Amino acid sequence: MSGRLEAATPAELDGLPPGYTLREMRAEDIPAVHALERELFPADAWPVHLFEEELAHPEWRLYWVAESGDEIVAYAGAQYSSGMADVQTIAVSPAHEGRGLGGFLMRLMASRSRAWGATDLLLEVRVDNRRAQALYERHGYAVIHTRRGYYNDGCDALIMQKSLLPEIVDPPEHNEGESA
Repeated sequence: MSGRLEAATPAELDGLPPGYTLREMRAEDIPAVHALERELFPADAWPVHLFEEELAHPEWRLYWVAESGDEIVAYAGAQYSSGMADVQTIAVSPAHEGRGLGGFLMRLMASRSRAWGATDLLLEVRVDNRRAQALYERHGYAVIHTRRGYYNDGCDALIMQKSLLPEIVDPPEHNEGESA
């Protein structure tokens, strides 16, 4: 992959829930994103340097933040490599859950991954995080594997996958006696 990944199209941004703005994550967002990360994932929070490393590769990684006013209330990131994409992270502030931000970010990552040339999108989720699993299942992900002891506290991770290929629809059956 050469060059920089395109962030999002205007059509993709049309699905953003009202009252929010979306933009690419910048280095100056990391303190606010990290604070939200620590609040939401206390046992597994990424260290600051990991966010810095992720943002250092816009040619194959892309991160977004959603804002309400001037407050970062959600973030997500995906990575592309050779036909495969991976949801690196997704998070929505508890005060903004249930407003469609998580679903929007899931659709955006799938759409961008497809545009980048990926045929599949993967993610890891804690085996004890049923709420996130339900979100991913609603967006077409299925469990393909379990990684034992993946998280810092020893919790297992479910590996989930979503195909980005168009569904193949069987052609209508041809009835005898009908002309083609």
